[in-house]
Amino acid sequence: MMRLSDSDLRTSILAATNHKMEERENCPDFQSEPVLADRQWSNAQHTEMDKYPTNPETDASKSNGQPPAAIPPQPKAEPAAEISETFTETPETQTGFLPVIKNRNFLALWSGQIFSQLADKVYLVLTIALVASRFQAPDQSISRWVSAIMIAFTIPAVLFGAAAGVYVDRWPKKAVLVATNLLRGGFVLALPLLLWLSDGFEIGKLPLGFCLLLLVTFLVSTLTQFFAPAEQSVIPLIVERRHLLSANSLYTTTMMGSVIIGFAVGEPLLALADTLFTNLGGGIGIGKEIVVGGSYAFAGVLLLLMKTGEKNEPEHEPPHPLADLKDGLRYINDQPKVRNALIQLIILFSIFAALAVLAVRLAEMLPGMKASQFGFLLAAVGVGMAVGATTVGYLGHKFSHSQLSLIGSVGMALALLGLSAFTHHLWISVLFITLLGLFASLVGVPMQTTIQSETPEEMRGKVFGLQNNATNIALSLPLALAGVAETFLGLPAVFLALAGLAIAGGVLTWYIFRSTNSKVDRI
Repeated sequence: MMRLSDSDLRTSILAATNHKMEERENCPDFQSEPVLADRQWSNAQHTEMDKYPTNPETDASKSNGQPPAAIPPQPKAEPAAEISETFTETPETQTGFLPVIKNRNFLALWSGQIFSQLADKVYLVLTIALVASRFQAPDQSISRWVSAIMIAFTIPAVLFGAAAGVYVDRWPKKAVLVATNLLRGGFVLALPLLLWLSDGFEIGKLPLGFCLLLLVTFLVSTLTQFFAPAEQSVIPLIVERRHLLSANSLYTTTMMGSVIIGFAVGEPLLALADTLFTNLGGGIGIGKEIVVGGSYAFAGVLLLLMKTGEKNEPEHEPPHPLADLKDGLRYINDQPKVRNALIQLIILFSIFAALAVLAVRLAEMLPGMKASQFGFLLAAVGVGMAVGATTVGYLGHKFSHSQLSLIGSVGMALALLGLSAFTHHLWISVLFITLLGLFASLVGVPMQTTIQSETPEEMRGKVFGLQNNATNIALSLPLALAGVAETFLGLPAVFLALAGLAIAGGVLTWYIFRSTNSKVDRI
């Protein structure tokens, strides 16, 4: 029997190569430049023989049935390293916060988030201070003024929270983040001038200045509805998938911690700023507006340093808000993990909103405390959240998202049960409140990561817009209901109800994650 000679083998290989090249020339996507076409075809720098290998058994059957001589393996070139403009690869051994802190783009986003979200919370303190100093009469309750401010701040969240995500999907995320912060800063910095120009004028029985304050509050809150989904959509663009859990640890802690810190330090910070600017400006007390407006503006400048790697191609098709919202709702309905994570976050925000109200009553009941010192209890939640987020950032990769959520939900339930039993013991209550914040991080961080990982880029704005809308409602309803429930049922009973809500969310998460198959349950 005859063996294939070297020339026969070379002829067979060249024939296969020419056949492949003819097929590629007839393909409409064929590139005219041979080297570029070869690289696109193979996605690596391979030799010609490696790109089109032959099957020795097939060649042998076509000849005399004799297997050909063994072909020596050809050395393969290593794939060219791909360098991303949006993030830098870090070694697999690095865990925790260090890899995301080293990421310049995430650092710019996180820094902007700190200043922006703190400004959001301190802005509400600013509006109350302006009402008290300019519009409230000495014999008049401030409640009706504050209620009007809160309504103006809440309406955009309910009306535009979901719709804003539709537009965020079609606009460059970086431009949205920068523009919303600069505009909010501009509106706040314009407040002193607006109030000065409107002094002495009225609309009906309301001072014109207060109406302008309501308008600015409405506009600031509307811009915030665009900022929130854009911020959440950017994180997966600038952070590697394996570091999303750590990035969301910082994001969630900053978001929820800003609520506590902003309200706690807002009043003394604004008073200090007013004093300083009054002394420096010859009696012009505009320090409060400069601090808040300047924080928004500084956040916008920091976000200019960020690179997202987005394609800046203009969107020719006009947005269809109703249709796009239906797409977002349909996607959430079809994705049980996303839907469940959203429910978990709504439960989490509802519990914390209720706690913000109940903390006033708890402070009043605890020995050695006054109702006005409730901020001390909320600060304990912030400490627990910081510890919990750090723990998730460093150790969370060893657990699945369902495990973390279940552990966090059970821990929150136990902490709330402890609070219901020790409403008259100061340090025990502080301990349980700290634990509540710690276990809350074990729920919030993996659930936010799940939503980001399971949602494709073109749907993130819609989904995060709906999430923003739902969480805003979740924050609003408990603020109104928690106080009423405490009045009729008592503080321990309300804490028990919240514990039941927490454990129900954890069991639901565990069940859904176990009944569906997804690689995102562990990142």
